[in-house]
Amino acid sequence: MTASPHRHRSAGDVAKRSLRDVVLEGLRASPKTLPAALFYDARGAALFEDITRLPEYYLTRTEHDILLRHAGHLADLVGPKAAIIEFGSGAAIKVRHLLRAFREACAYIPVDVSREQLHDVAAERALEFPHVPVLPVWADYTEPFDLPEIPDTARRIGFFPGSTIGNLHPDEASAFLRRVRDCVGDDGGLILGVDRRKNPRLLHAAYNDAAGVTAEFNLNALLHINREWHATFSKSAFRHRAFFNDAESRIEMHLEAISPQHVMVGGESITFAAGETVRTECSYKYDRARLDRVVSAGGFRVSELFTDAQQWFWVVWLEPV
Repeated sequence: MTASPHRHRSAGDVAKRSLRDVVLEGLRASPKTLPAALFYDARGAALFEDITRLPEYYLTRTEHDILLRHAGHLADLVGPKAAIIEFGSGAAIKVRHLLRAFREACAYIPVDVSREQLHDVAAERALEFPHVPVLPVWADYTEPFDLPEIPDTARRIGFFPGSTIGNLHPDEASAFLRRVRDCVGDDGGLILGVDRRKNPRLLHAAYNDAAGVTAEFNLNALLHINREWHATFSKSAFRHRAFFNDAESRIEMHLEAISPQHVMVGGESITFAAGETVRTECSYKYDRARLDRVVSAGGFRVSELFTDAQQWFWVVWLEPV
């Protein structure tokens, strides 16, 4: 069965005003930054789905394979009567591996800020898994939100796939994990997707695909700003750059100004020098020491690690400390 989306306490317009403030603050800064939230308008979401199917982009298919192979073991670790809470559910594809394996799951709670997609995905999963109540929550999962009512006997299990944890700086990742820890409680757990450190050539290829889809995805953020706040970015005046920062263990995506220019954003003039970049995303790549530090600061411990044959990716089972 499907419940109506549970709306977060603040209206969507408040979130939009907040995003505008973040955009302007980042563009005023030196070096300039933009929030990754700008990627995921309708066009950006479609482009990202295209990215996941690219031959260079190993992350999605590798995580799928790990979940497919180990979902049964995860079900044994979790036990019966699990309520699966997916933070940033998106298309909710990978959770299907868990819902098939967790035969006694008592709820699936997708949490996402995209109301239309959330409604459609909740309906699809409810039809596919009629024995599991689907209780969607319309909210920004990076902020506090209220859970729908679930049985007191349910074990709350967070699900955060896709290596999205890598898009958070380490202190932000630990802060997010602490919020998850509060959400799942002392007897809960978290299934986490984590991209591992590896040969920089593989990382470079994944974020600089030959077809240029990632470049289009990155540049689309400028069109999103133009539409939302009547900005005057010219997509052709910028180019995509992505590289591995070894010292920080992260891929950085930037947009580089090809020539000097002035851009109006929300009534404010922003100046770019030729060659100046605005950083749009960081994607941290973890080794075990980095993972343990972030997880421990978030109130969890690594209980089990599942990886692929190439050792490119982890699906991690975390338990509260």
